[in-house]
Amino acid sequence: MPINAFINYISLEKKYSLHTVTAYKNDLISFQEFCVSEFESDDIVNANYSQIRSWIVVLVNSDISNRSINRKISSLKSFYKFLQKTKQLDLNPLTKHKALKVAKRVQVPFSEKEIESVLNLNMENTDFESVRDKLIVELLYSTGMRRSELVNLRLNDIDRSNGVVKVLGKRNKERYIPLLKSVLDSLAIYHEFRGVIESDQSYLFVTKHGKKIYDTLVYRIINNYFSTVSLKVKKSPHVIRHSFATHLLNEGADLNAVKELLGHSSLASTQVYTHSSLGKLKEVYNLAHPRSDKN
Repeated sequence: MPINAFINYISLEKKYSLHTVTAYKNDLISFQEFCVSEFESDDIVNANYSQIRSWIVVLVNSDISNRSINRKISSLKSFYKFLQKTKQLDLNPLTKHKALKVAKRVQVPFSEKEIESVLNLNMENTDFESVRDKLIVELLYSTGMRRSELVNLRLNDIDRSNGVVKVLGKRNKERYIPLLKSVLDSLAIYHEFRGVIESDQSYLFVTKHGKKIYDTLVYRIINNYFSTVSLKVKKSPHVIRHSFATHLLNEGADLNAVKELLGHSSLASTQVYTHSSLGKLKEVYNLAHPRSDKN
């Protein structure tokens, strides 16, 4: 079945995450169910753009956001590209499709003061969970790694002698990120507490019951800590990653270096963080340009 073959392709060959693979599969099945309902056919391989357009209209009328609809259509487009690649289809019905317009979401990073306020909170280093949670905050901000990357860190990914951490990013791409001395110190303290926890896990971060930590727990930790110092609506691990990139760029870090630290495959992904640094850019420009009014 073409859908199963496509799912195997993106999971085994392309190494997409389980979350992404599940989303693609659900999108394809959803379109197939629509075709059965509206056109009495489950053959989405030979669906035409008119049928796809009818599905889009139904999605729009269902109050689904344009961003979500674009994602669903992107799944279909990838499916048809796969069919072309495997010689099962000559023409992609979505070749000339234009994505629906979406409002740009400007994500506001935490300020350096907010980050410092959280790191300076009276986090009692007297029990396992408080030591672990403080290290999670420090590690996310000092490395800019993704939440999923942090959750999947293993004990042997930390190279304390060289002061680096090995991170397994998207599509199994490895990268090494330097660790600050303060983070290495916090890691040493955490290892002492972790050693008391009964666990057969090789993962760095575990619960007090010795199980591997999970995404929602990390989100809850970040949200709880930053709720005490920030009034921003969104307080998540990704906002810390955003803050990491923005603060580095504000201090003059090279865009390519930030790209490597973040594990992006292209500069285009990193450039979304530069809008927050325009103020700093203007300041440097006004100080450096020969014709600026420096006074």
